[in-house]
Amino acid sequence: MGYIAGLLFGLGLAVSGMTDPARVLGFLDLFGAWDPTLMFVLGGAVITNFIGYRLAMRRPNPLFASAFQVPTRRDLDGRLIGGSALFGIGWGLSGYCPGPAFASVVGITAPLAAMLAAMVAGWFLARALPSRS
Repeated sequence: MGYIAGLLFGLGLAVSGMTDPARVLGFLDLFGAWDPTLMFVLGGAVITNFIGYRLAMRRPNPLFASAFQVPTRRDLDGRLIGGSALFGIGWGLSGYCPGPAFASVVGITAPLAAMLAAMVAGWFLARALPSRS
């Protein structure tokens, strides 16, 4: 099931243009040559997630697990703010967020390799920092 979901996700990213960093950077360039076409991708994702979450939460438990894994923490701390800022900076500089980056790994380029290396380094850095809990 996970393979099929991942395949559909990657296909959706490719068809929508999310794997093209120039298109993503054009969408993020609000005060320059803004390209609003990815707004439809964003809208489709929000609507799909909204409906899917509402339908899933009506069930007593998921189909293939004993319980839903829903975050319970609501506090904002330095790790969350810092990680979010690094994520946004990396996306803005490279034009890739993790999903499209992995979907684009077949045609790897130097900027994509740099982004993936930085992401892996961030994983190790996050594990080295003290835990939030």
